[in-house]
Amino acid sequence: MPGQGARFSVKDTGIGIASEHIPRLSERFYRVDRSRSRAAGGTGLGLAITKHIAMRHDAELNIESRLNHGSTFSLVFPESRLRRAT
Repeated sequence: MPGQGARFSVKDTGIGIASEHIPRLSERFYRVDRSRSRAAGGTGLGLAITKHIAMRHDAELNIESRLNHGSTFSLVFPESRLRRAT
């Protein structure tokens, strides 16, 4: 799509994330459920790293979620960062 860049998305059908948590999800070590320990999975760094990689490529990380419907995590790249296959 000329002039629109590119979007890479991952979507799940999990429990979703409450809207008040979404702005903080890309903070280092932030956890929606504080009762989860590191042993239960994850360090809370994945989305923080993803956000910084996106910024280095002039892209942005978008997170959309609805409770009981799942979440969509997207990297949106501007057209200026795309290379056309020849």
